[in-house]
Amino acid sequence: MDQLALLFVLLLGALVSVPVGDRFGVPAPVLMTLFGGALAVADFVPNVDIPPELILPGLLPPLLYAAVRRTSWRQFAANVRPILLLAVALVFVTTVCVAFVAGAIVPGLPIAAAVALGALVAPPDPVAATSVAGQLGLPRRLVSILEGEGLFNDVTAIVLYHVAIAAAVSGAFSPWQAGLDLVLSAVVALAVGLVLGWGANRLMDLLGDPTLQIGMTLLVPYASYVLAEKLHGSGVLAVLTTALFLAEYATDADDVMTRLAGHTFWDIIDTLVTGVAFGLIGLELHNAIRTAQGRWGEMLGWAAAVVGVVVVVRLLWLLPATWLTKRLHARRDYEEEIPVSWRETVVMWWSGMRGVASVALALAVPLRTDDGSPFPDRDEIVFIAFGVIIATLVVQGLTLPWLVKRLGVRADSEREKEFEKELAVRAAKAAKRRLREIEQVEELPEDLSEQMLRRAFDIGIRISPDMGEDERREAQHQRVRRLKRVRRIQNEMLSAARHEVLAARSEPGADPEIVDRVLRHLDVRSLR
Repeated sequence: MDQLALLFVLLLGALVSVPVGDRFGVPAPVLMTLFGGALAVADFVPNVDIPPELILPGLLPPLLYAAVRRTSWRQFAANVRPILLLAVALVFVTTVCVAFVAGAIVPGLPIAAAVALGALVAPPDPVAATSVAGQLGLPRRLVSILEGEGLFNDVTAIVLYHVAIAAAVSGAFSPWQAGLDLVLSAVVALAVGLVLGWGANRLMDLLGDPTLQIGMTLLVPYASYVLAEKLHGSGVLAVLTTALFLAEYATDADDVMTRLAGHTFWDIIDTLVTGVAFGLIGLELHNAIRTAQGRWGEMLGWAAAVVGVVVVVRLLWLLPATWLTKRLHARRDYEEEIPVSWRETVVMWWSGMRGVASVALALAVPLRTDDGSPFPDRDEIVFIAFGVIIATLVVQGLTLPWLVKRLGVRADSEREKEFEKELAVRAAKAAKRRLREIEQVEELPEDLSEQMLRRAFDIGIRISPDMGEDERREAQHQRVRRLKRVRRIQNEMLSAARHEVLAARSEPGADPEIVDRVLRHLDVRSLR
């Protein structure tokens, strides 16, 4: 098997892992990691030969962009305090604690190399956290905090990592210079993200065509990451800024085709890239086995100690941080999404899995320093990092569903239904207001006006059938049954129309592009 064939195997595994994971209750990223590990020990599978400097820019931009599409800037702003406590403060604390322990147990490990190890294992992976937690029916407030933590902690960790690596390679370190680098990195990233977000938004307006616009959304995250890195900024923060800008300002409510196609496109990209990323984590098992030859007991002990530090520090930090956030939350005028019980805090603690970023940073540790000597304890750093990733991702990933079920942490379905119902009412009222505006400038026949008024009400009913309980419950039940019957008949009619159009694709002289265009219109109609 060559490298290209291995890539296709990982892509296929990414697709298959989703239904298999749903069937057995195992998160797909964990399955892909185990699958990659199984491939790593097979004799016919080659070693992965990807330059370390290409892993982060190749995998992170689309994964980050896909994750940001599920959230919003206002959600981050409303939860900035708990997110910063996890994404910035906890990363610093974890880095320091890991560096202290690693420096004490690994003979001859320099302080700068120990800090680099701490930085690369400190950030929980945004993809792992959201992929695993998002499938468990957790309260939305927990998922929001985990998403925010996972998206922003890489910014802090990568900057710390680069500072530590520079100190280890050059042999010189300046705290003031490190602090200045951190600030400049953030400023450059924000500037790049905003400029590219504004420019991409303008360019997509000029492109017009949904296919071209969606293609632009694939290119923009890579451009944002690479440009920020070239200007010595944080590529991760630049991608997040660009994605949040586009999510806020590049959304046209009437652009149905782009929204439908874009949602499907990014779901596919997210599934495939996530699968490949976690498959690559498993494939690194081969290198870990080679590194530990003859030193298994010693190196496994080091890895276990660092795993213990990472897990315990997260728990010891979350308990007071959650308490503090609750105290401050009581003084705020708006609702802040925080854990409301010790059970939710425990779930947040156990959701701190490491993944793609940690692997990429470990593999990117230089082979040599500026004076030509080997980078100190590079093999040990890579092995310990891999041990932390496997232990947190596989062990915590496999046991998190059981823990969530055992603790009874579930989303507030009643609250979600109420919010859905509220949105349905608002949608129906907006449609009615627009109808009244039209009636003021156009004279509509009475029967047409009544028909349009019923359809305005139907808009809300289709979103939330419970909306009708507030007015004429029994009459509404009849309307719901009628709507279901009309929808069933309409779906059958549209199905017959699609079959007829699709059959025309095979007829002599039929233009496939025209057939596909008509079929696309029918598909959109079917979703209304």
